[in-house]
Order: sequence, then structure tokens, then C-alpha cells
Amino acid sequence: INEKIYTENLIIMPTRLLSWSAQSFETLSAEHFTEICALKPELILLGTGSRLRFPKPAILRPCMEAMLSIEVMDMRAACRTYNILMGEGRNVAAALLLK
Repeated sequence: INEKIYTENLIIMPTRLLSWSAQSFETLSAEHFTEICALKPELILLGTGSRLRFPKPAILRPCMEAMLSIEVMDMRAACRTYNILMGEGRNVAAALLLK
């Protein structure tokens, strides 16, 4: 991102880049999504690494309660979609699982 290599899981938004407390897909919890919802994006993109994996619905409850849409995709698709939406001026959050 901007010519810098990152090795930790990230939350990327148009005006900020944050380390994400999620350690891996297997350890995702509702608290990880509460963390993203607190940033008040209009949409969340979840990049699940090199392959597409869907979290259990209970883990996504904070997004549903906040009435936030979440799109799950592999890392490459999440990054492409983020760039398009950000280019449109949307307040999108990409939660990226690099590990």
C-alpha cells in the first residue's frame, strides 16, 4: 500500500490505515466486527486471504445490528473493489486478513 509492504492484518479506509486485532480467519469473533463498525463505514469489505471463506453468521452480528453491509471476498477481489469504491468517494472499510 503506497509502496509499503504490510505483514499484519489491516483495516483500510480512505483516510486511515489501522492494524486489525484479528489474528486469523479461524479466530474471527464478533468483537473484531464491532471494532470495524465503530469506524462507521458505509460498507465493509472482508478480504479472507488467498481464498474465499465465509465467517459464521453469528460473528457478523455487529454488522447486522449496525445495519452495515458486508461483502466477503478473497484478498485480491477485496483490494480491487476497495479501490473502485474509494475512487467513487465512498466511505468504505476493507478488513484484510493477510495471515
